[in-house]
Amino acid sequence: MDVDAYVAAHDTEWRRLEKLINSSRKLTGPQIDELVELYQRTATHLSVVRSSSPDPQLVARLSALVARGRAAVAGAQAPMWRDARRFATVSFPAIAYRLRWWWLGVTVLGNVFALVLAVWVARNPEVQAAMGSPYTIRRLVEEDFANYYTDHSAASFAFQVWINNAWVSAVALIFGILLGIPTLYVLLLNQANLGLTAGLMFAHGKGDVFFGLILPHGLLELTAVYLACAAGLRLGWTVIDPGRRPRGRALAEEGRATVAVALGLIAVLFVSGLIEGFVTGWVHITWLRVGIGVVAEIAFLTYVIVLGRRAVHAGETGESDLRPDTLPVSA
Repeated sequence: MDVDAYVAAHDTEWRRLEKLINSSRKLTGPQIDELVELYQRTATHLSVVRSSSPDPQLVARLSALVARGRAAVAGAQAPMWRDARRFATVSFPAIAYRLRWWWLGVTVLGNVFALVLAVWVARNPEVQAAMGSPYTIRRLVEEDFANYYTDHSAASFAFQVWINNAWVSAVALIFGILLGIPTLYVLLLNQANLGLTAGLMFAHGKGDVFFGLILPHGLLELTAVYLACAAGLRLGWTVIDPGRRPRGRALAEEGRATVAVALGLIAVLFVSGLIEGFVTGWVHITWLRVGIGVVAEIAFLTYVIVLGRRAVHAGETGESDLRPDTLPVSA
């Protein structure tokens, strides 16, 4: 085979294929069809060259071109930043918005439980005595509760809080598959700690200190935990009642939604960890400290309601971004 004649006959096609590959992210429908066709032709050309006249330079050129063409046709992916942007602006808020009634129910249940427990502790000295010695309780309400936020450097404390809260949320999410029972346990345990501490602080006239130190980070942190518990309980309920969907399909869909919630809460809990580490114990003006927490909470809820409602009304579910690719098969 005359290599020079073969190159002259097909060089235009190869150059066109290379140009399409270089701009593959901006191609129109007809251009994509052209890319696929030229890739297939070039693969054939490579096979012909290898079998008839294995010119090393030409084989290397066509091999590289075919490999790039294959990546553009079959393996091209959107840039990671684009995936991250879509997840942050569509997928996560859509799933959080879809869970709004479960989320609200968990929030009401958790806070009512904590409030009842706090009132019970605050009004019953015998309950307080059973929780610890007078010295231990006095030290908790006068020193330990406030010092907890400043005993370590802000950065290390923020990181520690972030990891701990992420772990609690992960447990609530993942083990929701066990009919939601572990999720409910995580919720009630978290609220019990909150209620018992609040009861002791109010019983000793430290209610202002309690709210002044809990609200800055606690608003966003607890909101994230409630969302995690809502997703876990929804997953557990799907095991019991998958609705009109086959149970396997229902669990797969809710499982993907649960994963998306977990990924989104990593960022939310990171923000609450920063507030707890750098604001709660170190900003000494109470109204400013609490104001930062309120602003963060309002910002997050606005983000979910506005973007989530828009995405859901547009037909988005969020979990579809994590759905595996499938091929049609015969029945």
